[in-house]
Amino acid sequence: MKIICIGMNYRRHAIEMGRPYPSEPVVFMKPDSSLLKKNKPFFLPGFSNDIHYELEVVVKISRLGKSISPKFASRYYDEITAGIDITARDIQTRLSKSMLPWEISKGFDGSAPIGEFIPVSSAGDIRNLDFRLEINELIVQQGNTSDMIFGVDELISYISQYFTLKTGDLIFTGTPSGVGPLKRHDHLVAYIGDKSLLDFMIK
Repeated sequence: MKIICIGMNYRRHAIEMGRPYPSEPVVFMKPDSSLLKKNKPFFLPGFSNDIHYELEVVVKISRLGKSISPKFASRYYDEITAGIDITARDIQTRLSKSMLPWEISKGFDGSAPIGEFIPVSSAGDIRNLDFRLEINELIVQQGNTSDMIFGVDELISYISQYFTLKTGDLIFTGTPSGVGPLKRHDHLVAYIGDKSLLDFMIK
């Protein structure tokens, strides 16, 4: 099972981070050991002093596919959820400045909490989904998939040129603006539409 992540895929987030819109999807991977399921708590690691949340819509691949055309991409997923791409921002910044890979800032243990999966058909139009993250009952991130630079079907087509997609693979499709730091005792609840799908604590 692969966890495929997309960086800088929301226009407002690119502006927030002071970066130009990418000309093609920015792809990186997380190992399966980064998954955090069943609303288990996330424990702040000792190797970073600046751990950030990044709310994302996560798509689960439902069938084997390679070199998928965008017009057929919707056939390859039928469930979505909310996930958090937890990032060691200080490590990412340091490695990026040195033009080095920054997987360790994104792929460490527990850095990919995911919520309950729901059918795409019950969520609404994948191209126009509202989603949000609340921390301690305050909204810190909210977005709509219409702000994506590369939509879900386009992402699946692009990724499948390089990686064979298999049943159960996950795609973190990018984060909207509003990313920020986490601290101990924070309570995170993530929604797609008005449905709470992920609910966990920082320890």
